[in-house]
Amino acid sequence: MPSLFGIKYSNRDFSLRDTWGKNQFNSTFPVALVAYLESLGLESVYLTLDNNKQLKHDHITAKKLFGLNYDSDELFYDFEGIFSPYECLVKGNLPRIDLVVQNLKSGICLKGIEIKLTALPDSSTFDLMDDKFGTEIVVRRDTIVYLACGIALLYKDNLNELRNILGNQCDSITDWTNAENVLPFIPDMIQNIDRIMMENLDKQEPLVLQPVWKTEGKSPRLAQYCLDVFVWSNFAFTELFMRYERQQSVFNSMTRQIRTIIWLYKMLLDFSLTGQFNHQRISDKLSYNTKNDKAFAISGIRSHQFMACSELSKPRISKDDIKNIILDGGQHYLSPERRFDAIIFNSPDLFD
Repeated sequence: MPSLFGIKYSNRDFSLRDTWGKNQFNSTFPVALVAYLESLGLESVYLTLDNNKQLKHDHITAKKLFGLNYDSDELFYDFEGIFSPYECLVKGNLPRIDLVVQNLKSGICLKGIEIKLTALPDSSTFDLMDDKFGTEIVVRRDTIVYLACGIALLYKDNLNELRNILGNQCDSITDWTNAENVLPFIPDMIQNIDRIMMENLDKQEPLVLQPVWKTEGKSPRLAQYCLDVFVWSNFAFTELFMRYERQQSVFNSMTRQIRTIIWLYKMLLDFSLTGQFNHQRISDKLSYNTKNDKAFAISGIRSHQFMACSELSKPRISKDDIKNIILDGGQHYLSPERRFDAIIFNSPDLFD
């Protein structure tokens, strides 16, 4: 029966061809890759925030990431599930997240993890040297909801403390839907979010699992050493949309990153007042005439500055290992997208 390494119990049936579709494979394969790394005595790269607001590179075990050892008989992977401990924090429905890890015996939800399988290099770095390669990172707005929930849970029993940290600078905003009314307060929002994180550095939790797959430049050929795994803590993840904005003092226009700061701040502010927040209403009403199908995206040039390390320059898993991760003929069930530009690119004979 087709299978993936290390995934014994899940809500996906790997004997079905549909389970190997693009959307499903992009979340299941990374979980198997983490387990395979662990079986080799290796750990995923773990990005956390330090007290200087810099990213620190460490390593994280599968047990710390998932809550149980990868080979535990009590480990259950609920793909595209709902992390139930957060349901009481929101008004309306909590969105689904790529992976909810549960204890099969007790039914307790252990972790809620967003998964992003990313290509290395991206279009902004493919013509650079290997040690300058980076990946594009596209962030869904639902990820921001889970980021807010993780922070809100820290203050669930002490809303006044959160309210005091957030301050009253933004109380004079009468119309949050008007960008001109909100932009002057961005420095205050950043400062207050920073304070929350600095006071809770020891409570950082894994939020985003980001495996990378490396090709030979822009070609469709896998590099010999092509696979590795990066994990972002919830606080480290905020640097993707706060690092460059933190360096500014005046904000004259609305960007997706700035809008994401507003979303996060408003969710936490509403939570501090009522003990819940309406994420759907916040992201819909505070769109600022920009599509809100996603929160934001950053290019490989920017992501490289956060992720640069030996594992990014030379991933630790080789293409020869893939047959040890995709098992029992699972590769025959894969159904990649048929892209016209890819077909032309891989058919040089058309131009002979």
